[in-house]
Amino acid sequence: MALTATIYNFDVELADSDRHVYESLALRVARHPSESEEYLVARLLAYLLEYSEGIEFSRGVSSPDEPAIAVRDLTGAIHTWIDVGAPDAARLHKASKTAARVAVYTHKDPAQFVKQLAGARIHRAETLELYALDRTLVSQLVSRLERRVAFSVSVNDRDLYVSIGSENLSGTVTRLTF
Repeated sequence: MALTATIYNFDVELADSDRHVYESLALRVARHPSESEEYLVARLLAYLLEYSEGIEFSRGVSSPDEPAIAVRDLTGAIHTWIDVGAPDAARLHKASKTAARVAVYTHKDPAQFVKQLAGARIHRAETLELYALDRTLVSQLVSRLERRVAFSVSVNDRDLYVSIGSENLSGTVTRLTF
């Protein structure tokens, strides 16, 4: 018997002062059985940090050639390819040829991720935007993960401030270079 995805509902008040984005979002996010909770939280944070008109989650593991998150223009072409985790150099090479902008948000060991990319042949490697999500913040959010969660996220100078009920969490998003 095949396992089915678990649906999470996130009601998010987003205040990103870095990009002047202020939105109330109601997101339904599917978590495939093979996807870790850490990956789900990292995918959600990447979506919030990149939120703009035309953003959407991919169909997940059923569409391995698509980014985890994409920003598409009105024609359906991918403008921004957003990946999560630690994609390999071949995937980033393809992404850089497909989209004008490529961003990666890793919730894994950033040093190991950068090391795996060092010296690899990647189209327009100098334009890649690589970010490390605060691993402690990701863990804290995983421990509070429920099927329905309401919270607010404030972004200021790539610092994240998350309020869930009466709890306040914080972490930093760090730009990586290789």
